[in-house]
Amino acid sequence: MIKGIRCDSAKCAMEKQWRQQPPGMHGWKRTRGTEYAVRLREKQKVKRYYGLMDAQFMRFYRMAAKFPGNTGQLLLQFLERRLDNVVYKMGMALSRRNARQLVNHGHIYVNGRKVDRASYIVAAGDKVSVKPNDRSRNFVKAALSATEGQTLQGWLQVDRNNLEGTVLALPGREDVQIPVEENLIVEFCSR
Repeated sequence: MIKGIRCDSAKCAMEKQWRQQPPGMHGWKRTRGTEYAVRLREKQKVKRYYGLMDAQFMRFYRMAAKFPGNTGQLLLQFLERRLDNVVYKMGMALSRRNARQLVNHGHIYVNGRKVDRASYIVAAGDKVSVKPNDRSRNFVKAALSATEGQTLQGWLQVDRNNLEGTVLALPGREDVQIPVEENLIVEFCSR
């Protein structure tokens, strides 16, 4: 780092002790947070990761709560199986927002039929392909070439030549890559 002449004196802005603390009169006197805040933060983390609004998230929670089994794991499984997330994980889009746009604009087909809902939940054995026109194919080719070296998760398979992918199995808890405690989310949503 290059410092100016002023940094040879005690007035150096880079070396002042108060620079080591966050701004404000008292700095951060961060406390642990209430139980409510901890649970809310976990829920917000998952919502932001998948790009969902609160109503959408609660719809997936209620759907997961209806099924027998661990509600938290089912919730994360449903969120992983969303079509926009699957398109992103296959490398057909550079981001989840880009994947959502591809789906909403009708560039993505599931089992040969156009699906324009990003919240569509894919099942095991579904084929996800690209609309057979040049514009759609060019979008996906560019994204696939940019994500060439990335490893694919075990529950997905991609054919880069035909611009299509297959959902081999349902994702498990180990396939969710964000560090989240789903039991705190269930506790928050079930109150």
